Order: sequence, then C-alpha cells, then structure tokens
Amino acid sequence: MNRTVLVTGASKGIGQAIAIELAKQNFTIVVHYLKDKAGAEQTLNQIEQLNGQGRLLCFDISNKQDCRQTLEQDIEQNGAYYGIVNNAGIIKDGAFPALTDEDWDDVIHTNLDSFYNVIHPCIMPMIRLKQGGRIIVLSSVSGIMGNRGQVNYSAAKAGIIGACKALAVELAKRKITVNCIAPGLIDTGILDMEEQAKEEAMRMIPMGRMGQVEEVAALANFLMSDNAAYITRQVISINGGML
Repeated sequence: MNRTVLVTGASKGIGQAIAIELAKQNFTIVVHYLKDKAGAEQTLNQIEQLNGQGRLLCFDISNKQDCRQTLEQDIEQNGAYYGIVNNAGIIKDGAFPALTDEDWDDVIHTNLDSFYNVIHPCIMPMIRLKQGGRIIVLSSVSGIMGNRGQVNYSAAKAGIIGACKALAVELAKRKITVNCIAPGLIDTGILDMEEQAKEEAMRMIPMGRMGQVEEVAALANFLMSDNAAYITRQVISINGGML
C-alpha cells in the first residue's frame, strides 16, 4: 500500500530530518517549503538517494487561500495523504512589552492558523480513503510551560495542543490519530538564540545537552507507524527532562 505523508517546513532542521526518516519507511513524502527551494530540493535528493519517493510542494502556511488551492490541487492529481506532519513555523522573540503588532500577528498566523490552513483541506480526502491516518503537529516545550520572551510563540504552541486534543476526539472512530510532539532545545544547526538565554535553558535540562533532530524524527516515525495505532490525543515531550 502506497502511503503519502505531507511534511511542512521540510527544507531544513526538524522537518527535513522527519521527511528523510519517514522516506526510509517507504512513505511517499510531499516535501513542503516556502522560500528555501534549495533546501527542499536537498531533502528530496536525500530521499531519492535512499530509493524513496517524493515531490516538492510550495505554499504559504499562513495563507488560507494558498494552502487550500495548492493542497486540493495536489490531492486531486496524486490522491489523499495518509499522514500529515505539521512542522513549519516561525519565531519572533522579545519581551512582551517590546513585541510589535507584527511580531504577534505573524507568529499566531503562521504557527497557529496553519493548523487549520494545512490540515482542514486534507481531512475529508483522508477520511474518504478509509485507511485510517496519522496527524502529527509540532508544538513546543514553550506551549506547555511558557518561556521568557516567547509570549506570542507560547500562545501559538499552546493553542496547537488544544486543537490537537479536540481533533483527536473527532477523528478517533475514523482510525486517524492526532498527536503533538513538544520538543525542548533541539540542535538544528541554526539555533537563533542569544548565548545568555541558551545557557539559562541548558541549566534547566537534566541531561545537560540539546536534543538532535534525528531524535525528534525517530519519535515522529514511531507515531506515524502502525505500532502507534492506539496512541492519540497525546502531547509527547522530547526535552531531556526539562519538564
């Protein structure tokens, strides 16, 4: 059975690692990107080197119209997705009094609205497949415990958790699972964090190290597998004991 998984933000970091890991399990990967086409092509090249299958898809996750039009067209041409990994997001950190309207709106529209924008057009085709399915959404430790300088980001990531839990209840009888992965400090190679904030965060991690993207990818791989069919409505933290 050929199963297709959409991975948003798959041109780098956690999204790229998840896309490559899932390709090893014979999923066909829809590699989403917005601006970083070169990174997305690199992801697809690595998938093809593993004898995997995939294709590129470009759209703006913060734009409802763009998401719906692009996703509906892709599904019409290639068939419904078995799985979705809603990973793409942005950060615009700053102390709350210093946040601008744009800082708030951009993070909420991109990180939280994308839950609806990306998943909504894909749900009915997934249901009609009658093969079950998997939805994995990347939240964050910030969405569980809050984080200094990330009121906007924490709000969006906490909202995602609520949305996942509600959608999991609606889709359970369809054998479609919905779960959150909440990473802590992960070494993506492009960690945009002030040194002082990084040192403070490291002190909160009992394991004393950052997580690796491959570790997050391994968790996503398990949740996408048949072995995870009875796991839904969960928030699974991967943070080295940070909370």
